[in-house]
Amino acid sequence: MSSKKLISLSITLIVVLLCRSVQLEAQLQVGFYTNSCSFAEFIVKEEVRKGFMRDRGVAAGLVRLHFHDCFVRGCDASVLIDSTPLNTAEKDSPANNPSLRGFEIIDNAKARLEAVCKGVVSCADIVAFAARDSTGGLGYDVLSGRRDGKTSLVLETLTNLPAPTLDANQLTQF
Repeated sequence: MSSKKLISLSITLIVVLLCRSVQLEAQLQVGFYTNSCSFAEFIVKEEVRKGFMRDRGVAAGLVRLHFHDCFVRGCDASVLIDSTPLNTAEKDSPANNPSLRGFEIIDNAKARLEAVCKGVVSCADIVAFAARDSTGGLGYDVLSGRRDGKTSLVLETLTNLPAPTLDANQLTQF
């Protein structure tokens, strides 16, 4: 197995473990949208597939986007929040900009979901579903029911994101 695949698999595993650890706090569950927006996961998967057809590299970008979101304030989609004149957000951190990818896929999925289930599916869950769906054949259940964060601070990326020089063991400990 190549080192890039091993690192990608390690990061995916860490994100899955992070999501599972949040379950105790938020009462997350598989199939959270079954009754309120039954096509939610399908719509996200379809948007990921479309994005992959345009750019195969976006798959790793979606996993990284989820990874960076979960390490800062938990998996709350705070990485999607735009900066304002009074606040520089996570999205504009040197650790994220211009290297984070996949925002357009999340935006497209959210727009489609708003058209059929207005105000139901959180951006945080869309990011989690997209990360899962970007792994191709590595399907796994995603606990959902997350709520979107309202705060995004660039400073928190500097203190909460692991350094890019860490190896798999160090990332696991972090």
